[in-house]
Amino acid sequence: MNVDVTLQPDLERACARVRTLREEIAKVIVGQDPMVERLLLALIADGHVLLEGLPGLAKTTAIKALAGALHASFSRVQFTPDLLPADLVGTQIYRPQSGDFTIRQGPIFAQLVLADEINRAPAKVQSALLEAMQERQVTLGDRTLPLPRPFLVLATQNPIEQEGTYTLPEAQVDRFMLKLRIGYPDRAQEREIMRRMSRGTPPSVQPVLTPEDILDLRSVADRVYVDARVEDYIVDLVLATRSPASVKLDRLAPLIRYGASPRATITLHQASRVQAMLSGRGYVTPQDVKTVAPDVLRHRIHLSWEAEARDVTADDVVRDVLAAVDVP
Repeated sequence: MNVDVTLQPDLERACARVRTLREEIAKVIVGQDPMVERLLLALIADGHVLLEGLPGLAKTTAIKALAGALHASFSRVQFTPDLLPADLVGTQIYRPQSGDFTIRQGPIFAQLVLADEINRAPAKVQSALLEAMQERQVTLGDRTLPLPRPFLVLATQNPIEQEGTYTLPEAQVDRFMLKLRIGYPDRAQEREIMRRMSRGTPPSVQPVLTPEDILDLRSVADRVYVDARVEDYIVDLVLATRSPASVKLDRLAPLIRYGASPRATITLHQASRVQAMLSGRGYVTPQDVKTVAPDVLRHRIHLSWEAEARDVTADDVVRDVLAAVDVP
C-alpha cells in the first residue's frame, strides 16, 4: 500500500477545518446529517449537487447555511418557466457612445450558485448551464469568461409537484456529481426545529473558511491513496449497471435502458477519496465506495418502462449491484 506517510498531519488539519464548518452549519440545520455530509463532500470534491425532497425539508436553508459559513460569493436563482438564459449567464450590452459591446455578468458568476426548483425552467435555460457546470466557463458572444473557483451549482427540485415543471436533460443530470434524496427528520429533531424557529431571532452562521481553505482541502483529498483493487472495484460497479448479466443479475437486464456513464466512474473515484479523507484516513476502502455509490449512481441509471411497471427504482438497482459485485 503506497500511502503517503506525510499525509496524516494534513489530514488532521483538514478534518478539523471540516468539523468547524459542520458545527457552524449545525447552528441552523437540525438533523439532516447525511445531507450536510454530502454537501461538504461535493464542495471538497468539486462536484455539483442535485437535492430532491418534499417542501419544507431545509434543502434551500442548508445550501444558504453552507454559503454563509464560507467567505465566498453566493447567488440564488429562482427557476421559473419565464426565465431566460440571459437572466442566468448574463448578456452583451451595446454602448452607442463607444460603439462596442460590454458584458453584464449574470448570477452564474458566483462561487456558490443555488438553482432553486431547477426543473421549473425550460430547456433553453437548462442548456445554458451545461457549459458552466462542465467547463467552468461561460461563452457570451465571442468571449469566453472563466467562472470563479471554487464553483458549485447546488440545485433543488420537488419530486411530487409536476405541474409547470420540465424533465431535466440527461446530459445535464449526468453533470451533477451527487443526487441526494432528502427525508423527514425524526421526532426529537422535529421538536428541536420547532424550538429554534419559535425564537424571535432566527439562528445565523458566520464565515469560518475561505475559498483558499477549500482548495487546500481538495489538495489533501487528491493525495488520498486508492489501491488498484479498489479502482477495479469502482470500475466493476459501473460496468455492472450496463451489463448486469456479468455479475449474474440477469433479472435486471430488461429493467435497465442505459447504465451509468464513464463520468460516474470518475465521480465515484473522486467522491470515495473525499469520503476517506472525511473519515480521517489516507487511503480508500471498499466501504468508502459503497457509502457514496447510491448518491453517485442513482441519477445515472435510466430504467425501462418495465421497471416502472414493477415499481423498481434506481436505488433498488444500485443496492442489487452493490450486493452482487465482489468486494476486494
